[in-house]
Amino acid sequence: MLDVKIEGATVIDGTGRPGARTDVGVRDEMIDAIGDLSRESAGTVLNASGRVLAPGFIDMHSHSDWRLWGNRRAESKIRQGVTTEVVGNCGFSPAPVATEFLDEMRAFALYVPRGMDFSWRSVGEYLRAFDRDGTALNVVQLVGHGTLRVAAMGFARRAPTSGELTTMQRLLAEAMQEGAWGLSTGLIYAPGSYSTTDEIVAVARSAARYRGFYASHIRGEGRTLLDAVREAIQVGREAAMPVQISHVKAAGRPHWGKVADALALIDAARAEGLDVMGDVYPYTASSTSLRTALPDWALEGGVAAMLKRLHDPGERQRMREDMERGGGYSIVERMGWENVMIAWCPKRKDAEGRRVSEIAEVRGLEPIEAVFELLRDADGVASMILFQLDERDLRRALAHPQLMIGSDGSALATTGDMSAGKPHPRSYGTFPRVLGHYARDERVLSLAEAVHKMTGLPARRLGVRDRGEIRVGAKADLVVFDARRVADQATYEDPHRYPVGIEQVLVNGRFVIKDGEHTGSLPGKVLQP
Repeated sequence: MLDVKIEGATVIDGTGRPGARTDVGVRDEMIDAIGDLSRESAGTVLNASGRVLAPGFIDMHSHSDWRLWGNRRAESKIRQGVTTEVVGNCGFSPAPVATEFLDEMRAFALYVPRGMDFSWRSVGEYLRAFDRDGTALNVVQLVGHGTLRVAAMGFARRAPTSGELTTMQRLLAEAMQEGAWGLSTGLIYAPGSYSTTDEIVAVARSAARYRGFYASHIRGEGRTLLDAVREAIQVGREAAMPVQISHVKAAGRPHWGKVADALALIDAARAEGLDVMGDVYPYTASSTSLRTALPDWALEGGVAAMLKRLHDPGERQRMREDMERGGGYSIVERMGWENVMIAWCPKRKDAEGRRVSEIAEVRGLEPIEAVFELLRDADGVASMILFQLDERDLRRALAHPQLMIGSDGSALATTGDMSAGKPHPRSYGTFPRVLGHYARDERVLSLAEAVHKMTGLPARRLGVRDRGEIRVGAKADLVVFDARRVADQATYEDPHRYPVGIEQVLVNGRFVIKDGEHTGSLPGKVLQP
């Protein structure tokens, strides 16, 4: 007898092929049968006529490794149909950790939930600690280059010594043996921004030896976008490993249209025989730490050193002059502070949901000084949303055959600690927004193409053979949704809202969402390469 039988759904199998009406049977954790199963008995029979059955969605770019410690139910992701998250992106991962630089590592994280005590040192110890309490979805762990750098040399703004480089290489090799899938960089963030291409290549080779891939938040997404894409491709070429260019976009109005050129570089690299792909989220605003607005030298020595500089009038003036000349993330793209919204600032709740220009006016300060004040008041713990992207660029990226979907968000919830602030709506709406707004309503891509970008394509990037498709023998990560109704509900003004139209979600053969409600089940696993 089958455990679950899903009858009459239009099955879109994740390969990119159009859907076909059939039945799917699940036994234990696996898809056991596909076809006419009318004569088969099952413990649970689900009539899905008029609905779409797809493989569980794989969020190729997530930061939930921090939030899942406090939110094992992963509400904002599982309710989108996400059954696997790739975490440890943008150069940030919770391990490895060096005792010598433990304080720097804690400060590196914007958010540290209860239970995340950094008692581990290796990636293997971390993954075992995380896996003990279970989670609603599966996790694929990357290792952050910034984390490796902190473990080896703290926030030193210089090239590593030969010994420090060897330490980074050793830590990454050990991590790959213990269950990591590859290396990520965040090259606009200190301390990753202090590295050279040669350093990244030398470290990346430790992952390449174990068939890992390289995921990069590249060194610039505006004025230097194309050079940054070329650098990522160079790392892949020299380290002999696949490249995943994170959240492809062109930031700042002067650079709109450059996404086409970035995609052409990806196409050219693939024509050369390199394995280069990317991901994209379906919004025209980005989000990151507020401290990224500062010149990267301001974080030399870590967050404590940055805060000390912010309290020094002479250092603040130096930062201001650098930012006005084009240093720092926001000013360099000529956005205007009216296009920067404070998303989360626990020690200055009055700032959340408000534009920096508005905050500055109320406080009687110039915008740059308002940012300095916020960072001082908040001990450097604040994030921002930047309204800086172009809809035409976004549509072009969504339609590109080698770009998959990645939220760049985290597993949040509408209640408790996870509902704080005004975070980017991508944490709640990414996958339904692609299915509903861009596939169904705008027809930027077909429904089968959209599902492929959430399932089969990221599974191919990861090299996962038993997920991402509906076929006999694959793991039973499954999503049932109403293609006519599926839609995101989260907005910038009201982000903590779950989507509609995602009706059933199974992870490893168990219902986590049933009839639109969370069952409380935690069947997810830390996946091994």
